[in-house]
Amino acid sequence: TILGETHEEEDEILPRKDYESLDYDRCINDPYLEILESMDNKKAQRYEAVKWVLVFAIGVCTGLVGLFVDFFVRLFTQLKFQVVQSSVEECTEKGCLALSLLELLGFNLTFVFLASLLVLIQPVAAGSGIPEIKCYLNGVKVPGVVRLRTVVCKATGVLFSVAGGLFVGKEGPMIHSGAVVGAGLPQFQSISLRKIQFNFPYFCSDRDKRDFVSAGAAAGVAAAFGAPIGGTLFSLEEGSSFWNQGLTWKVLFCSMAATFTLNFFRSGIQFGSWGSFQLPGLLNFGEFKCSESDKKCHLWTAVDLGFFILMGIVGGLLGATFNCLNKRLAKYRMRNVHPKPKLVRVLESLLVSLTTTVMVFVASMVLGECRQISSSRHGGNDTLSLQDISEDVNSSIKTFFCPNETYNDMATLFFNPQESAILQLFHQDGTFSPVTLSLFFLLYFLLSCWTYGISVPSGLFVPSLLCGAAFGRLVANLLKSYIGLDHIYSGTFALIGAAAFLGGVVRMTISLTVILIESTNEITYGLPIMITLMVAKWTGDFFNKGIYDIHVNLRGVPLLEWETGMEMDKLQASDIMEPNLTYVYPHTRIQSLVSILRTTVHHAFPVVTENRGNEREFMKGNQLISNNIKFKKSSILTRAGEQRKRSQSMKSYPSSELRNMCDEHIATEEPPEKEDLLQQMLERRYTPYPNLYPDQSPSEEWTMEERFRPLTFHGLILRSQLVTLLDRGVCYSESQSSASQPRLSHAEMLEDYPHYPDIHDLDLTLLNPRMIVDVTPYMNPSPFTVSPNTHVSQVFNLFRTMGLRHLPVVNAVGEVVGIITRHNLTHEFLQARLRQHYQTI
Repeated sequence: TILGETHEEEDEILPRKDYESLDYDRCINDPYLEILESMDNKKAQRYEAVKWVLVFAIGVCTGLVGLFVDFFVRLFTQLKFQVVQSSVEECTEKGCLALSLLELLGFNLTFVFLASLLVLIQPVAAGSGIPEIKCYLNGVKVPGVVRLRTVVCKATGVLFSVAGGLFVGKEGPMIHSGAVVGAGLPQFQSISLRKIQFNFPYFCSDRDKRDFVSAGAAAGVAAAFGAPIGGTLFSLEEGSSFWNQGLTWKVLFCSMAATFTLNFFRSGIQFGSWGSFQLPGLLNFGEFKCSESDKKCHLWTAVDLGFFILMGIVGGLLGATFNCLNKRLAKYRMRNVHPKPKLVRVLESLLVSLTTTVMVFVASMVLGECRQISSSRHGGNDTLSLQDISEDVNSSIKTFFCPNETYNDMATLFFNPQESAILQLFHQDGTFSPVTLSLFFLLYFLLSCWTYGISVPSGLFVPSLLCGAAFGRLVANLLKSYIGLDHIYSGTFALIGAAAFLGGVVRMTISLTVILIESTNEITYGLPIMITLMVAKWTGDFFNKGIYDIHVNLRGVPLLEWETGMEMDKLQASDIMEPNLTYVYPHTRIQSLVSILRTTVHHAFPVVTENRGNEREFMKGNQLISNNIKFKKSSILTRAGEQRKRSQSMKSYPSSELRNMCDEHIATEEPPEKEDLLQQMLERRYTPYPNLYPDQSPSEEWTMEERFRPLTFHGLILRSQLVTLLDRGVCYSESQSSASQPRLSHAEMLEDYPHYPDIHDLDLTLLNPRMIVDVTPYMNPSPFTVSPNTHVSQVFNLFRTMGLRHLPVVNAVGEVVGIITRHNLTHEFLQARLRQHYQTI
């Protein structure tokens, strides 16, 4: 995509060239800097206040999206279960359960079919969207990931997926939806609504857009779990490669706005008391407390920590197994399903829905146990006390396929919304037998693994929590029944099991700990949750990566890790850079620019001048070469003047060592005159390092001098800038001075942001190919650069923390010898270069 070669892992399906990087590094031409420079303090404060208003609006809109999804999911789910429940109760007596199954299939297949159709409209709306947002915040632009059409298809599709009975959650897509709101709202425009245009020239940069996307993603987590602090940490831990204190406050404020917006409307709609905040998120774990009659019960004790560690190990193993199976399924889909007509994806989704519905219905009818309901507790674990549970939890008990005064424990888990099933596992004691929990866990594990990755909007958080809660509840039952530990609280073990399995799947630590603590509203669970998540992550990392990282790698996205390994310091910038450069001159003919843009896919080009020995003769006969030489002269003289000023300032520095050093330097070496210095730099011949020679020359007809001629580096120019200049006809004729070239303002250069025209779509018939374009007013003359001898760890830290897109490698005399992009810093690429390094030793 960008400058630099690509590298593909063995199991990668899509080539890395399908993705481009976001331009996060600010340059001298940044409109944000220009705006701030032209403002006084009051105007700058107003400009910053606009950011806070937009952040608040993003949080409110994300909360409203969550309200929309939650309202219709509840509506469709209640409608479906009411019809099915009445049908099952009637057909249990009449013996027509097949008709009930057909009714359930009709509902589920219809909803899943609608969800699949929405994904056909916008394919990037499939899945949870967290891998795509993680890539975006890491600096990779995934096509269509933050478009308005995406959030419409995502929010609408996920409610059909959940209502259709698939083992998916709506919390993951909420993160994607919030990120899309954050990307689009500050722009005041949309590709899907081209007729709606507002003249709002601010925040038109990838850096500002990235910050708003971070706030939107955090707001999505906050709305899903009622966890604003956890959402902020999620955006920091899983997403952004650049962070600062100001962004932390804005993201937290946005998360708070989303949480309380959703809480306000849900509480008002459900309880009729507007202004009371009782439902903080889409998923609420309820209050964990022991029964007042059970004096031996404790939420957890120090002895239980040993069991929690073991559960973390088992959760890590289960998560690694889940990820391994899902990876194989994803690779199979990419090779055998996705290349086929889109209808095949719809049929796969319908097949998963059909299988899930039949297995759920049959398992509840055949494998479920009918357990007695009693209004009082008799000391045993086989009955359910209606006095010790809340009304909401009690109302979710299902009596399918069971006689009066009994309930079906398997149907209670399967024929309820997933959030209600989680509450059942957390807060009902003695409700489920070990056999039921084992079968439920096995079926849910396999079906949710098969479901994640089909062409419907789907989340993974809630299915993982429910699967893990069944595992934890099973452990509690076994400890009570076979070891005699009557003091343990089953809800705590269900929570720890949910954390262990979810941590083993997604491999999140800090943010997931805080999310679960905020969801339970119980700070005493902080230590066991944190220990369990750490153990689950360490165990799972021994076998494979987290589920989101796996899907990122399968898509071939060049995602940058947090840091490189210590062994990578054996490599230098010269070992990983791309030496085959495609460059432009400060003054270039239109035909050359068009040829470069049409024959390459690079997104930035070094602006260079060549160190020719016969430059003086060129100056006499060629105006184009003359302009480039004049630009080079002024650039060299400017640098020489800066060097002399620096030397003089060091001479006056109040340090005796520096004073002596400067005096000795001046005494032994007289400063040359301007023309002598210029002549010396023009005629200098620099031989690149031997290991920097490219394996193949750009042109086989070039001479050795042309292949390796030194190139003086002056700056970077983006493809989007060159296309804009050509589109606006910014050029001058050879008989004129470059001063006659029209000048575009920053606002004019950014009019087409973020979707610039393609070079193949431009009508260039009115432009004379012999005309010349002066790119110097629009290039970035001072990008970050590194020396060829810089260690890879330093290169990596600079690239990631500053949010760079391209990093030129410039030697000691100002000549560019290569360029580094994120492709050159991926783990696979660095490992390959490290193996080459060991082979050459």
